[in-house]
Amino acid sequence: MSALMAFPIHAQEAPPADAIRTEAPVVVQGEQPGPGMWIVRKGGHELYLLGTLSPLPAKMQWQAVPLQRVLANAQEVIRMRGVQIDADIGFFRGLLLLPKLLAARDNPDGKTLREVVSPASYVRWQALKARYIGSDGGVEKRRPLFAAQELYTAAMKKNGLDTRDPVWPVVEKAIKDHHPTVTVVKETIVIKDPKPLLQEWAKTTLDDLACFDNTLTRIETDLDVMRARANAWATGDMPALRALPPAYQWEACSAAVTEAGIGKRLGFGDARARLRAKWLAAADAALEKNAVSFAALPLNDLLGANGYLAALQAKGYAVIAPEEDAPGEDGGEE
Repeated sequence: MSALMAFPIHAQEAPPADAIRTEAPVVVQGEQPGPGMWIVRKGGHELYLLGTLSPLPAKMQWQAVPLQRVLANAQEVIRMRGVQIDADIGFFRGLLLLPKLLAARDNPDGKTLREVVSPASYVRWQALKARYIGSDGGVEKRRPLFAAQELYTAAMKKNGLDTRDPVWPVVEKAIKDHHPTVTVVKETIVIKDPKPLLQEWAKTTLDDLACFDNTLTRIETDLDVMRARANAWATGDMPALRALPPAYQWEACSAAVTEAGIGKRLGFGDARARLRAKWLAAADAALEKNAVSFAALPLNDLLGANGYLAALQAKGYAVIAPEEDAPGEDGGEE
């Protein structure tokens, strides 16, 4: 079921439509320092925050030395896991349900994309599909949400960008080496019997046309900005990261799932508020008891008037930006 909820819950509209870009983005390669970290301080206690970003340069080798120094001294790591689907159904029963899960990616009643999206959107889809996916006919059966996701991943790969997260492998190795406490922040929705849910999903039409169109628009118009944003993160250019438009997020795509009847019944509607409250409570606890703690969150969630940094500052904590502190200079050591 987690595959059906693959898009994160965020909020931002796509830029207006424009002509399809044809230039291939040039992104940095080789060893790169990556971004600095924010420090949230309460007396002698510090919480280091790293802003994550997707996509990033595919051929970058991130030299995460400042992060490794912080993690070597951290007593706690706060990991945001988001909304989790828990279906305790056993291995063999899960295998029996797999065909239904895979079929749930497709449009109800065997319809194709040509039949469910507007003619104008389908013309745009055909042009982008030819460029980034090729002649694969199976994707034509996908719901618009899943077709958009497949196109986006293929487009990033062909433009030298990678949607994989480089941060967690570094953090995971440090956890194994240094054994800090790991606090997982998540909301768990337990499904005792997923079979009826999958049957209902297979017959449900999602309101995912906005998701489809917004993703096409992003691929058509935003590649240059994505390249610049990825380069700024890789090279640690924090002023550029702040100056560039925020990374496009998947409001319309996540809403197609969370605002559908099934999503509302499962309780996805208040997920952001619950997660935010849990994460801030975890940060409060970490700053109360640890000399050094660490957490990573998407840059868009950290920054802005409603971001986590503003919320922490409103609580009275001192917040030191990467530009104001030499990242990793002391790695949390006194």
